[in-house]
Amino acid sequence: MGIHFKTAIRNIIRSPFQAFAAVFVLAITFFVVSILSALLYSSGQILHYFETRPQVIAFLKTDASPGDIYNLQQKLSSDSRIKEVRYVSKEDALKIYKDATSETPLLAELVSPTAFPASLELSLVKLDYAQELVSELKQNKLVDQVGFTANLGGEATLNNTINRLKSIVNYLRLGGGIFTVVLATTSLLVLLVVISMRLMSRKQEVDILNLIGATPFFVASPVILEAFIYVLVGVFIGWLLAFVLVLYFAPSLISYFGEIEILPKDTFVLFKMSALVLVVEWFLGLVLAFVGSFLAISRLSKKKV
Repeated sequence: MGIHFKTAIRNIIRSPFQAFAAVFVLAITFFVVSILSALLYSSGQILHYFETRPQVIAFLKTDASPGDIYNLQQKLSSDSRIKEVRYVSKEDALKIYKDATSETPLLAELVSPTAFPASLELSLVKLDYAQELVSELKQNKLVDQVGFTANLGGEATLNNTINRLKSIVNYLRLGGGIFTVVLATTSLLVLLVVISMRLMSRKQEVDILNLIGATPFFVASPVILEAFIYVLVGVFIGWLLAFVLVLYFAPSLISYFGEIEILPKDTFVLFKMSALVLVVEWFLGLVLAFVGSFLAISRLSKKKV
């Protein structure tokens, strides 16, 4: 294996421009793949945030007894469509209002707990269930009104909000997947051309090795190792550039999105996730290099026949 590695390094040094072209294309490809991975993770976190926070609020009638409220809460908690049910008393609602108007204490003094109805806040398993649950809650004798958290808008816009969130994520996945396939195909073609040129430049050497009975693996090993070197270097450069870029913008993005954790706040956790992406990309890159080498060697063998 040592002699094959030395041969691969020697071939790279002899044709630096071909090596640069292969590494450059691979670096661009996996830079984009790394950025897309971060975008897909962030978009998934945003969608998860909206799907798991309280989306539906059932405002209870003032004459509802604690026992009836408890029974309703237990009934909703056992519903498979509902992830979590939280009871907010009149006093809790007043406290939330005072916290929200802390800069204008006069407004807080003008209201009493009776001005705020008790409510049940529902977090749903899927936003798709919101519309049917709203209809059911409106028919309940304990419920006065049904509202939505501010991030979802009103009832008329609920379906649009749900569909818009899912469409953004789906389009990002589809577009990112297509773009990745295009770049991966380009990388494969570049590797194929570079490896084919390398084999053609070693044609005389390959013929001699075949005459003395060298195995196909022995003949092809330097070329395959060369392709692996291109991949390892190119993938690492692309990943490193993407990681530095994400690390640079992460504080601003985390601050902008607030409670939506679009990226891990812990740098070490972010690095572990990025390292996992690097390992996966190296694996995919090595598969790409092996396929490119195999196609180039098969093509040369057919020409000889």
